[in-house]
Amino acid sequence: MTDSNVRDRLDAKHENDREQRIEAIKRWVAYIESEPPEVWGPQQNAIVDDQLDAAQNAHTSAAHQQRVRDVAAAIIEERDAEGDRSE
Repeated sequence: MTDSNVRDRLDAKHENDREQRIEAIKRWVAYIESEPPEVWGPQQNAIVDDQLDAAQNAHTSAAHQQRVRDVAAAIIEERDAEGDRSE
């Protein structure tokens, strides 16, 4: 198998994963639109808390943590810039 085939398969897998995440987000949006915050709020909090616990227990390097902070800052900056353009 050539590197090109491996890369193509990996790209296809990533695209499939992305599509599945988008569909999951759409289902979550439909759910929170159909249920009151009192129902989905605690569920969302539990998920976020579990993700934070997992991240804290992952023992990632300082360099990785900095990359995550940099990406988060870039996402926030881009979101804020888009908000400014839409006003």
